[in-house]
Amino acid sequence: MKKIYYALLFVFVINACTTKKQHPDNNDTPTIEDPYAGLHPPGLTPELFAPGMVATEEHLETEVLFLPDMTEFSFNRSSGKNGESATLIVMEYNNKNWNRKSVPQSDVDNYRERFSPSFIELNSLEPFKDIPIWGGTLSAKGTYYFYVLNPDGNGYMGYSRLINGKYETPQKMSSAINRGKYIAHPFIAPDESYLMWDAEKENEDRPDVYISFRQKDGSWGTAINMGDKINTSVYEQRPKVTPDGKYFTFWRGYFKTKEDGSRVLLGNPYWVDAQIIEKFRPK
Repeated sequence: MKKIYYALLFVFVINACTTKKQHPDNNDTPTIEDPYAGLHPPGLTPELFAPGMVATEEHLETEVLFLPDMTEFSFNRSSGKNGESATLIVMEYNNKNWNRKSVPQSDVDNYRERFSPSFIELNSLEPFKDIPIWGGTLSAKGTYYFYVLNPDGNGYMGYSRLINGKYETPQKMSSAINRGKYIAHPFIAPDESYLMWDAEKENEDRPDVYISFRQKDGSWGTAINMGDKINTSVYEQRPKVTPDGKYFTFWRGYFKTKEDGSRVLLGNPYWVDAQIIEKFRPK
């Protein structure tokens, strides 16, 4: 798992230590009539995200990140060779269709920040400054869920609530969440009713996507593997839900040996109707 995790850092670098505030405020309601025009949204079976436009067989494409108003989304594309830099691709909604937007090289960093705002300032606050945080996610009311990861795969997920404008002392989450190695890439529901993340499978070196639901007493339920529709024999990571709450997205990747003997990492973003989450909610 160590090899795959650190290989992924080269292409997922914009999200390695940062995350996007996934949930818009009430004033950020999507303003376009049909943000999925031309993207052919899936049903309850996961599908490649926009084959040909985004997902291809010959490249490594990263997760898809939407702006809160759903007028643009971005992803990175590379050949999958270890150490190769990735190209940021931005798609813009115009005239009921999605088209590639020209991004000058001088503006690439600004665009990366738009889609994945940095938590550097937040992590520098007193409660967090001595914690080696890799990334995190914010709920609608500002609760910060973050993860700490060591080179050997050990680490944990923690959280800190925003109370009267200040963050409380961070707490480690319970063993219901902190199980296994390479616990990473959390996504919290706007109302904190569920939490998704990825972690290494037990007795294997490949990550799966997990979900936990908030219990009536406020505690978190035991981690639930999201099953064979989401998780396969390859790598599944980085669960998210689109800003409008309609679709669940994740990344699936694998290593491939080419004809010249070189080994490359390939993979694509996938998506599925977010109603699939309800399948796992305890009755």
